[in-house]
Amino acid sequence: MKLRLPYFDLSPEALAGLRAVGLCIQDSSLGRQLVELIYLRVSQINGCSFCLKKHSKTLRDYGESQDKLDSLAGWHASNAFSGKERAALAWAEALTHISNTHAPDDVFATLREFFTDKEISDLTFAISNMNALNRLAISMRQ
Repeated sequence: MKLRLPYFDLSPEALAGLRAVGLCIQDSSLGRQLVELIYLRVSQINGCSFCLKKHSKTLRDYGESQDKLDSLAGWHASNAFSGKERAALAWAEALTHISNTHAPDDVFATLREFFTDKEISDLTFAISNMNALNRLAISMRQ
């Protein structure tokens, strides 16, 4: 596809802000592998081809198995994911589909079993930021 607008050149300050959020999250106590897994799942839901390639490669570079990556879209029915990953993935899906889910209390409550308040906040920023980046890439046909 042809790039609609070079948004990265037209709005570099705005994009720098989103990238700064990503840098904060990558150094958080969530761990890069979990963050990348969330980024990949959000990108699967949104259909961002650019991000699917990027985050799949990063996860493989971190040593994630191809089998686990292949199972990600069906994580609900897979034994390949830990309780912590499942809680994070459920929250990622709830926020990505927020117009339908309204971020349900039961999904949020499960987070508290695995994450501190700060980690929940960081996770929410990670999910929100990835959704924003997906929407930019998809809408501008990156």
